[in-house]
Amino acid sequence: MAKKRTWKFWTSRSILIIIVIGLLWLANLIWFRPFNIKHFYDKVFVQLALESPELTTSMGIPVLYDMSKDELDDISDAKQWESFNTMKEDYETLISYNFERQSETNQLNTKILAFYLEGLIEGEPFFYHGYPVNQMGGVQSSLPSLMENSHKLRDKSDAEAYIARLSKFDIKFGQLIETLKISESKGIIPPQFVIERVLDEMNGFIGVKKASTDSIQDLPKTLSPVKSNILFTNFESKIDKVDDLSQEEKDTLKEQVEEEIGTTVFGAYKNLITYFEELKEKATTDDGVWKLPDGEAYYRHQLKQRTTTDLDPEEVHQIGLSEVARIKSEMQNILLAEGYNDTTKTLGATIQELNKEERFLFPNNDEGRQMVLDEYDRILAEISAGLDDAFDIRPKASLEVKRVPEFKEEGSAGAYYNRPAMDGSRGGVFYANLRNVHESVKFGMKTLAYHEGIPGHHFQIAIQSELEGVPIFRTIGLFTAYIEGWALYSEQLAWELGFYKDDPFGNLGRLQAEMFRAVRLVVDTGIHYKKWTREEAINYMVTNTGMTTTEVTTEIERYIVWPGQACAYKIGMMKIVELRDRAKKKLGNRFDLREFHNVVLKNGAVPLDILEELIESYINETLANSAS
Repeated sequence: MAKKRTWKFWTSRSILIIIVIGLLWLANLIWFRPFNIKHFYDKVFVQLALESPELTTSMGIPVLYDMSKDELDDISDAKQWESFNTMKEDYETLISYNFERQSETNQLNTKILAFYLEGLIEGEPFFYHGYPVNQMGGVQSSLPSLMENSHKLRDKSDAEAYIARLSKFDIKFGQLIETLKISESKGIIPPQFVIERVLDEMNGFIGVKKASTDSIQDLPKTLSPVKSNILFTNFESKIDKVDDLSQEEKDTLKEQVEEEIGTTVFGAYKNLITYFEELKEKATTDDGVWKLPDGEAYYRHQLKQRTTTDLDPEEVHQIGLSEVARIKSEMQNILLAEGYNDTTKTLGATIQELNKEERFLFPNNDEGRQMVLDEYDRILAEISAGLDDAFDIRPKASLEVKRVPEFKEEGSAGAYYNRPAMDGSRGGVFYANLRNVHESVKFGMKTLAYHEGIPGHHFQIAIQSELEGVPIFRTIGLFTAYIEGWALYSEQLAWELGFYKDDPFGNLGRLQAEMFRAVRLVVDTGIHYKKWTREEAINYMVTNTGMTTTEVTTEIERYIVWPGQACAYKIGMMKIVELRDRAKKKLGNRFDLREFHNVVLKNGAVPLDILEELIESYINETLANSAS
């Protein structure tokens, strides 16, 4: 009996000790410097996820998703500064670990995380720069998209969380307006056209056709029914498929959603519309960030962040001019070979005429839109079946092609990609903008599918999200130059692998897409560094790409609100091609394209300097192995 009591005593004590140790470890992980640097890496991500319910939802993070599915991010000025200062503390903690004593793997982890955090810290002088609400994104469009694409509706709990989130739109929009007013007080105001685009988008979202003609006071009379709003139609279509709810329960939940949209959500948009209508009177038509306080320094910072290089604006501009000249020559050679030999026309004018040829167009109606989606599916299936010579790694996640939601397609890019959910509940999605089907010219579709889907963004981003044995932050794409550089590299790779064989117009479409990215180097630096007007940039792009004025206007307006971002594509691609050429030259017949791609993809997104180190290590290891 005594032995039994003793055994119980020691068992209870052991369990207590384990619990205490676990609690100490958890407390140390969250609030103090973790004993192990591996735990610190994950602490940074967990900390970010705990502070961002929306990130948790969009990424589909297991466990944390259900803990925060009824919350929205706190974007108040105080919270943003708190998060920024925490990040600075994280950087100090990171560099406090002895680098030389870390394993080679952890040294790589540390270098990647340090580069990222250093860049954010260097941006402190520009804390209020930028335009958090613009025609390309911001709370006004990201929240509805989050609710439609990422918020799950599997049961009553999810439905109630959806309603709870709708009830908090006014809080979040209030925090946003607070931040916007601080930026305004510092002389940071978007150009007039940005405000006009945003007003049109928001008025359209709540049912007012044009901000310029319909007064906000007339809102009740001009509103379309709440039931036609995407927040309601999304909820209705998904909740109707939930088997565990009775029809009465579903109807009650729909009524609650309708009430929240009509009052809280639309009320929040009305407040933001009112603010922007007043701000519009203070805006100017100057477009480059040179107009902002310390604008030149801000642009240099943005270029460094986006390209992960130290290239200055003039260097980027000259690289762009050189690439435009090279690609133009290659495009003209194809056109001459195909009988387009009118030398009095600009390259852009010739391409625009090609874009109007009936053989290259789908019907500009809903039937045509479905034909475009079906063709993208066909193109992706074809290339997916023919990549074994170039890749021995594939993503597990599926890929779906969908239309850009109609409410945001006017200001959106021609296409974009959404990553798979971390819990596997959702695959990758390639969104195609079908506002005007005639913009989806047939000879350009291959290249866009390769870029956004396979072997571009879907391959790289999905593979990265599925990496095992690395810190969680390594599974997230942090570096634009690498991510977009890979996608643009994929376009050239598809050509090298023969997917444009006997398809000169398809190859012309590939070169046009590359020209598009080369021109970006010129116009982005032109606007923000050389003080070009929006019109000058539009004219240059139309002349050299053959894109329509409508398409180009959307693009130029994007570069204005995202300074430096468009420069990442070509700079990143050129570095990957340079490194591949270097590996081929040094390795000769020992070079294996699949191994090269493994090094690039299995390490996830990294700054370009670190990618160069990884490729050099791969080259040296291959040479050493072949010599032994």
